[in-house]
Amino acid sequence: MNTPAHPIQTVTLAFTGASGMPYGMRLLECLLSADKTVWLLYSQAAQVVAQQEMGLSLPASAAACQAALCAQFNVSAESLRVFGKDEWFAPPASGTNPADAMIICPASMGVVAAVAHGTSDHLIERAADVALKERRPLIIVPRETPFSTLHLENLLKLSQYGAVILPPSPGFYHHPQQIGDLVDFVVARILDQLRIPHTLMRKWGEK
Repeated sequence: MNTPAHPIQTVTLAFTGASGMPYGMRLLECLLSADKTVWLLYSQAAQVVAQQEMGLSLPASAAACQAALCAQFNVSAESLRVFGKDEWFAPPASGTNPADAMIICPASMGVVAAVAHGTSDHLIERAADVALKERRPLIIVPRETPFSTLHLENLLKLSQYGAVILPPSPGFYHHPQQIGDLVDFVVARILDQLRIPHTLMRKWGEK
């Protein structure tokens, strides 16, 4: 991953249909708490996963989703913008106005394959394609187990293109007491990649 020349301010965050929505929602919360601007993209499958895993209803309408999430996190529409999968005039669709970084969390193997092969059939894939071609940080959080050889080949291809592959594999050396501690471990690793300060857990070697 290319190290950004300036601090990260705008982040494109994508939710896909893989299991792991608690990681994505906690990451969204932390980015907004750090006063970052977030451009949120989500697939139809992500709506199903959000409901199944968290009892969370993500409206099909991007405008309705934006209003609901802005109210939930008490932020303005300038801080959190939500775009539909076919909004080709959205900022992340063009290299003339890319975000400082993009995170796909959780990332399904279908989206991983599409990004690895540059199909760009919807806005999530196109935004990732833009991040790669513009040499912006792209972090992919793949949620699948076990990985097939095809999955591994696609992930390797993306790593070779400059993306960071960050599986949601929490450690246990911080003695987690609840599920939220495991989620925070992974979210902390994502924020560390972008050098975004956080207080989710102590850094190794610090008391």
